[in-house]
Amino acid sequence: MQVGFIGTGNIGTPMALQLINKGFDLYVNDINFSAAEFLIDRGAVWANSPKDLSEKVDVICACLPGPMEAKEVVFGENGIINSIKPGTIFIDHTTNSIEVIKDIAIQLNNKGVGVLDAPVSGGVEGAKTRDLTLLVGGDLSILNNARPVLDAMGKTVLHVGAVGSGNICKLMHNCANFSLSLATIQCLNVAVKAGLDPSVVIEVFQKSALGKNFDLQVRLPETLFKGDFEPRFSLKLANKDLNLAIELAASLGMDFSMAETCQIDMLKAVEKGWSDMDSSIFLTLQEEKSGVLLRHNNNQK
Repeated sequence: MQVGFIGTGNIGTPMALQLINKGFDLYVNDINFSAAEFLIDRGAVWANSPKDLSEKVDVICACLPGPMEAKEVVFGENGIINSIKPGTIFIDHTTNSIEVIKDIAIQLNNKGVGVLDAPVSGGVEGAKTRDLTLLVGGDLSILNNARPVLDAMGKTVLHVGAVGSGNICKLMHNCANFSLSLATIQCLNVAVKAGLDPSVVIEVFQKSALGKNFDLQVRLPETLFKGDFEPRFSLKLANKDLNLAIELAASLGMDFSMAETCQIDMLKAVEKGWSDMDSSIFLTLQEEKSGVLLRHNNNQK
């Protein structure tokens, strides 16, 4: 199987190297030749353009900065759209716009090309050690045909739905991570401002429920995701703790916006008479606003 890799940047290079290490014949292209030299020195073959690359390979992987670059690689003057062979599989690892990847899929499907969006989670470190999770959207039969390539780059390959689903997962995962990081830093700042040693508070966070990801791995699967709100930790107690934390932050003149946002829904839940139920019930207000239910299918694989 001949494989092409477009976009040999910080994460693309170690992903492409995994393909070389697994014995694939690899063609590479990047906007900067120097970015591909590391791979060329290890056996990859340089292609002068995405168009040139697409004429030589059975599978094309693209790992690009964003939607603009993805459109250029596919639809640009030297893009793949007018030269790619029917039967080729195009795998877009770019964290991309949903609209853009769906348009790419439609246009390439019309050329007889299979398309997967497969953004990755695990970062540069994971790419170097093959500890990546690939979030794959697209037809399952196309995924199965591309499986040797995907497996070469990451230990976990998750089929998450139709084309575009991979990027929905990636964008929402990243957004949740950024938001959690901001809330965590605001709380650490308050603790340090209150006189604690930063190293002590960081260790406390790392060794307690937050650092062990207890909420997502244990608490929410047993409560919100099941719709079971028998009290493990009551809303009354959670609201008390949140209010005390906000009072402490206010007394120190600290920005505590993430907790204050949380407080809005928690107070509404208390007003609904849910104080003696599990604290996670206040999260159902977000479900109501969104018109969705986050109930986990235990049979899902």
